[in-house]
Amino acid sequence: MKRVKKGNFGYIKSQKMLRFLRSLAALALPLAFFIVGMILNKGDRKSIYTLVAVVGSIPACMSITGMLMMWMRKPMEESLYQEISSRAGQVTMAYELYLTTYEKNLFLDATAICGEHVACFTHEKKESWELKEMEKHLRTTILNNGYKVDVKIFDQKKAFLDRLDTLRERKEEFEAQANENFKPYDKYPELSRNEVVRHLMMAISL
Repeated sequence: MKRVKKGNFGYIKSQKMLRFLRSLAALALPLAFFIVGMILNKGDRKSIYTLVAVVGSIPACMSITGMLMMWMRKPMEESLYQEISSRAGQVTMAYELYLTTYEKNLFLDATAICGEHVACFTHEKKESWELKEMEKHLRTTILNNGYKVDVKIFDQKKAFLDRLDTLRERKEEFEAQANENFKPYDKYPELSRNEVVRHLMMAISL
């Protein structure tokens, strides 16, 4: 099974199987302890083995929760990916980001990052105020790490593609403006400004 890195097309599909296998492995160890305990104690569950199995099942339960969240997520359609990627050119892109907050979640099929401009597309139909809240969440998160950005989330494909065309055509201009006061990210000083913003968005995605 080929593992796809977060931010690349195919990530959701690859994570479904990967998280299933990971959850299965995490569950196997405490289950084995429980079975061994039952055998050694002739069917009596009141043993240290049962306690170890119960405590050991906590990571497995967390893993299963993450797996279920990923399994409920429909991957980005390949035809949509081909259409968007063909228009992106050299613009820094991220695909299939499942943003999570304490209150809301939102799946971004594609995200374009160019200087201080971030344009996102979601096929999910949301109220305008919900998109505004997620835009604010993204701006605040990235700004708290020292980088100012303007974030716009589109739920209409044509509008997003038009914006993507603008970012591609004015890429050098937008990046030059943003790089005037750019300070490398402490944790990853080798990343460009666009790559830093991409990294920060992936950090808050499932």
